[in-house]
Amino acid sequence: MDSKVLFSMKLSLQVASVTTFFVVIAGVFIAYLLAAKHFRGKELVDILFTLPLVLPPTVTGYYLIILFGRNGFIGSMIYEWTGWTIMFTWYAAVLASFVVSLPLMIKTTRAAIESVDKNFIDASYTLGRSRFETALKVIFPLARKGIIAGAVLSFARALGEFGATLMIAGNLPGVTDTMPLAIYSAASSGDWKSANMMVLLLTLMSVVFLYVANKYSKRII
Repeated sequence: MDSKVLFSMKLSLQVASVTTFFVVIAGVFIAYLLAAKHFRGKELVDILFTLPLVLPPTVTGYYLIILFGRNGFIGSMIYEWTGWTIMFTWYAAVLASFVVSLPLMIKTTRAAIESVDKNFIDASYTLGRSRFETALKVIFPLARKGIIAGAVLSFARALGEFGATLMIAGNLPGVTDTMPLAIYSAASSGDWKSANMMVLLLTLMSVVFLYVANKYSKRII
């Protein structure tokens, strides 16, 4: 493999790893709120977090530009305070991957939490455990297989993210060209050798991740 392919593979793994770290933290928290709490607008919240699953990736990327671009609602404030913009950096690739991967983590983890036997939860409360202690020592351990499956699926989704990443991070060689973007560039320029190699690598990794996810999701608890 040449240096360009190695860079893209390393960047993709880096982006997917960082993304998964934040997705697991945010996803478990949000999934717990949706599964265990009852509040007004709950279904609306669920719809908002699920939207990236059904929206075209370019639309998701457009929303990210509106929010985090140099002149965006949040991006303009960051630029005013720091003189820095997330656009066209590998951090933007992480942001895009986070947004499109989070719904998978939330859906999988919520299903796992909701399938936990309520008798175990009630028994924990009867023994004087708080909601936090019950979640930490009873609910999350019993839902661990679903959480792991969600993390694996989120990693795989982040690894293959293309549309939203192209919109907000661009396709800068040696800077933001993750493997999906590098495959697009190689195919566009007729470099089929590099494209075939990266396609094969991504396919093999995806098969492994799906196998692991299926193994853990067969029996959530």
